[in-house]
Amino acid sequence: MAKDDPLAKVNVYALAAEAGRGELPAAALEQVRDQLERALAIVGLEKPFCRAADLVERANGQGQVPWSTSLFERELRTLTGVVRTASHLAVLALSGMRHSELLEMHVGCRIPPIEVGPGLNRYKLASRVVKGKPLGGVPDEWVVVWEAYQAAGVAEALLGPEAVTGDPLLSSPLGRTRFTTFRQWVNSAAGRALGLDPIPAGPINARMLRRTLALEIAYRPGGLLAAKVQLKHLSVVTTEGYANRPGGAQAKFLAEVNAEETERNQDLLLTEYRHYQEGRLPSGPGARDLLSFFASVDGKLARTAAQDPNVLGSEQEVRALLAERAEVLHLGVANYCWFTDPSRALCLKLAGTPNATKPLIGMCDSARCPQATHHPCHRPVWAESVQAKQVFIGSISRTHKTERTRLQAALDRDMKVLAAIDASM
Repeated sequence: MAKDDPLAKVNVYALAAEAGRGELPAAALEQVRDQLERALAIVGLEKPFCRAADLVERANGQGQVPWSTSLFERELRTLTGVVRTASHLAVLALSGMRHSELLEMHVGCRIPPIEVGPGLNRYKLASRVVKGKPLGGVPDEWVVVWEAYQAAGVAEALLGPEAVTGDPLLSSPLGRTRFTTFRQWVNSAAGRALGLDPIPAGPINARMLRRTLALEIAYRPGGLLAAKVQLKHLSVVTTEGYANRPGGAQAKFLAEVNAEETERNQDLLLTEYRHYQEGRLPSGPGARDLLSFFASVDGKLARTAAQDPNVLGSEQEVRALLAERAEVLHLGVANYCWFTDPSRALCLKLAGTPNATKPLIGMCDSARCPQATHHPCHRPVWAESVQAKQVFIGSISRTHKTERTRLQAALDRDMKVLAAIDASM
């Protein structure tokens, strides 16, 4: 067939196979050429699958794109495998399960949600704990976030309509090949089109995901105990020494936590400094002090540039100037706490512990504490608080005037904080 033949790029052998023919001789092709060329003019040479994929939000928030380009059957099988791997990774990364416990999950593992309050559900996944247990393991349940629960549902759906309750959720272990294929797809043009962050080179396995989750939980107040419960360790000592290195494992684990926390604080402070340069200012009682600090950083950078015009304020230089303030940053649910002066900390005054070296984040009243600031990232928390209080006030009878007055004062405070955040954006 000549290169300029309109049917040169058409897989006529696949068409013959669909028609029940093992081959398509030249004479037979000429007999149906007119029909094939007319069909080609109508449907084109587009790949058969996902031609009109639905639009989805890009992971980086920059608009909408089709969830997939058009695909051949082999490409569709690859994509299905990538999504299956992604669902398994999401369960591991968000629950802290071991790989052996993921292998023990089956179709039907999603326990019906339990309502623990108005609009609040507890999600659980059923599995079996194998490590340190008798042969075959013992049944157990994992309390997980909604995203892990949803990922398990995706994994079940991808098994197809022939899957029945009790079938294994994993048809193949999460080995190096699956991790490599997943990384290659995320780093490909398809992953970039969806706004996915590239996965850096280097080893990755299920145990690393479990350890990363342990570090993330350990950031929070009481985090070591919470990590022990979530990861199902027999002793908190195991959690403290999760680095699994002989000699000083607990100290190394805590040192890693502190190092990660310091780097995170520096990143957050650098982000807020860039927002300040763009005119997006913080709000809250401690905003003036933070803005004064940013202004002092600007002044130091300006003096450095005046002394040597060829030297610009590099990110490394800015990080060095911000490092001292980053050391006193503590994260609250709805605010940032800049613990520069313990004598000014409202939480320590309320608790009667003026000599404490860290704030009591659980007692923080950021609307009144002179060392607290609010930022756009905290807006959803305050907006949710406003909505919940409005609903609750609406449900209180008029006879409960004292309770209504107290809640109205709290609502007014939340709305004031919310308005200040909106005004600063």
